[in-house]
Amino acid sequence: MHTSVQLLADAPAQLLPARELMAFTLATHIILVPLGVALPFITLVMHYHGLRRNDATALLLARRWSAVMAVQFAVGVITGTVLSFEFGLLWPGLMGRWGDVFGIGFGVEAWAFFLEAVLIAIYLYGWRRLKPRTHFLLGLPLPATALLGAFGILAANSWMNTPQGFSLDPGGNPVDVDVWKALFTPMLGPQYWHFVVAMVLTAGYMVAGVYAVGWLRGRRDRYHRLGFAVPFTIAALATPVQFILGDSIARSVFQKQPVKFAAMELVWKTDTRVPEYLFGRLHPDGSVTGGIKVPLLDSLLAGFSVNTEVVGLTSVPADERPTATQATIAHWAFDLMAGIGSVLVLLALWYGLVWLRHRRLPASRWFYRGAACAGVASVAAVECGWVASEVGRQPWIVYQNMKVAEAVTATRSTTLWITLGLVIVVYLLIFGSLLAVLLTMRTRWRLADEQRAGGPHPGHVPETDSPYGPRAPVPGGDSALGSSASEEGRR
Repeated sequence: MHTSVQLLADAPAQLLPARELMAFTLATHIILVPLGVALPFITLVMHYHGLRRNDATALLLARRWSAVMAVQFAVGVITGTVLSFEFGLLWPGLMGRWGDVFGIGFGVEAWAFFLEAVLIAIYLYGWRRLKPRTHFLLGLPLPATALLGAFGILAANSWMNTPQGFSLDPGGNPVDVDVWKALFTPMLGPQYWHFVVAMVLTAGYMVAGVYAVGWLRGRRDRYHRLGFAVPFTIAALATPVQFILGDSIARSVFQKQPVKFAAMELVWKTDTRVPEYLFGRLHPDGSVTGGIKVPLLDSLLAGFSVNTEVVGLTSVPADERPTATQATIAHWAFDLMAGIGSVLVLLALWYGLVWLRHRRLPASRWFYRGAACAGVASVAAVECGWVASEVGRQPWIVYQNMKVAEAVTATRSTTLWITLGLVIVVYLLIFGSLLAVLLTMRTRWRLADEQRAGGPHPGHVPETDSPYGPRAPVPGGDSALGSSASEEGRR
């Protein structure tokens, strides 16, 4: 206990507010990331389905999802830009010493953001203005730019976990930088694919959840069935893949960051035949209370043998490992992520079995209740994954090369706390505005659908108006799909 208190006492006063500010902005930004990375892909799948089968309902869904994509992207650019500034303002020691080594990843992400903005604008403009095939082909690069942006961020983060591609001069500064080695670090592959698949399944469950709620409220028309089935199928296919990738990245952490693995699994002393703790709390003396202890399981999972040696936290000095509290946080985050993933696998299996046996969607209200919650649960799992990764790496900001306390700004802690308060207020306004815009779009679309049907008929949505060609006349117009005047002007 004395050691942990001493470590906290030795930390700069500004370290805690700097961490809290970075954690808040990252946690809020990451809510938007799944849609930013994977919604373009899901939208294009629906778009392709509509073109191939001449399905007006699928094209209408793709058109509306593209509008949501644009709104989400605009807000994501704001929150992402804030994070970029925070790297320089909160962690000048990191950027000042190491920016030349791993900064190329941020450059890649910036170019990807620029390209994605251009392509989204073209894709939105193309509805009703371009030939269907041309419009679809112009949208195909969108998922690639989203993946490129994710690559840039993951390359930088993976380098922080397993830094390489440089030598150190006598003053401890990096020289002889090898850009390719700095980009393609040992953890990049496991982290990148784990992240990408997580984004795909999370975005799929988030989108499908909207239509699952509609199903529970009695909207059983084809519009809602298709709006649910396509994204949920994509997510269900990705879920078991993610479960395998999650096991793979945990084993990579075991091999390349053994102290982080020890924190995530509450391993105090290096040993074989190590038990697995489901939840529980680590104390500064190495004891674990609470949770469920499963004998031998940690060694078995780490190396497929109960005799696998697992490195413990005490293998390094106290100032080079997470504290007991940090290890407990990382452990809980990891267990919650794994637990949510396991439940999602069961939900995906339920969906798959019903489809294989009956060639239809499940009919159980309990299934749709689970589907409605799956999007929120997936976002929570993503948040937990980042917590486990970042807290488990403490006290290092660059693993085994620079500690977080060495990188933090010299700005007064009071100023940072005030800044955190202001950022929270601004972000509440930003996300409140985003929610208001999305709800307004939903209401407008629902009213337009009811007008086409000749009045409010719950559960009935017309499926005759395609985003290509002349639109069906709508009393009062449909601003969500553009005005008839603009259509006349195009012709």
